[in-house]
Amino acid sequence: MRNSNWLLFPLLIISSGVLSTAASSWGFDDATVSVLNKKAGVGGFKEKIAVNKPLSTPVTLGTSDTLKILLTTKEDSKAKRPHQAFILVKDPKSNLETSFAFQVKENGKGKVELSHKDIPTQLLSSSGPLDASLIVASFGTTKPYNSHAFDLSIELDPSSPPPAQEKPLRYGKLPEIHHKFKSGPKSPPMIITMVFVLAVIISLPLLLGAWGVLGANLNHFSKAFSSSPIPHALFFSSIIAMEGVFFMYYTSWNLFQTLPGAVSIGLVTFLSGSRALQEVQERRFAGLR
Repeated sequence: MRNSNWLLFPLLIISSGVLSTAASSWGFDDATVSVLNKKAGVGGFKEKIAVNKPLSTPVTLGTSDTLKILLTTKEDSKAKRPHQAFILVKDPKSNLETSFAFQVKENGKGKVELSHKDIPTQLLSSSGPLDASLIVASFGTTKPYNSHAFDLSIELDPSSPPPAQEKPLRYGKLPEIHHKFKSGPKSPPMIITMVFVLAVIISLPLLLGAWGVLGANLNHFSKAFSSSPIPHALFFSSIIAMEGVFFMYYTSWNLFQTLPGAVSIGLVTFLSGSRALQEVQERRFAGLR
């Protein structure tokens, strides 16, 4: 009895090692591929996809068709959501490829749909059928699944021009950019300017006539300048200077050149005008009209 136990113990160790080396693998079940026509509203093609057994007939995708793949991903025999599950579409001649990821739920049920607008132009213009492979993988030691599922034949509309391939983006030196700034404001037409000049010239005799009617007394001119010569001189000089600023703004100055001069002259006009009006008030209180 003791000798039989010594023989059984090595056999148990060997069998446990064999079981541990048999790693689990990813796969799928209940996989179907179908082609739906949007115009007809019905499916024109539907086949089941078996594990490691590609379809014998190619799947044709027309311009108005939608290819739909349904499956249930599994880890060994248990339905489970993997980290990655997508269909890889590849041109065997140019080796260009693109992938479309499945939308997989927690129970392993996944779905992917694609049409002409989802496929790159380089693959749409391929001369032969494309290879479509299913890939299911995740983290860990579980063996991923990667196998050819079917051939995808792209059917283009003969009445439409072939899809144009976009020029790939290349980073490098670009042409020099020349900025065109907006031109400055121009003076109004001469006829409009002359109309306003004549209006100002005509208003001067009207102003003098209004002063005469209202009883303006020019005899106080000498008395006003003798009492407060500086305020009156600065006041009238600032008015003339302000007109000069407006003239320079009209002819050559810009707004940033005009504003400092206008503010400075306006301050002088305010201070000197206040003192001049104070002198006029004193003459009014003295009974001089």
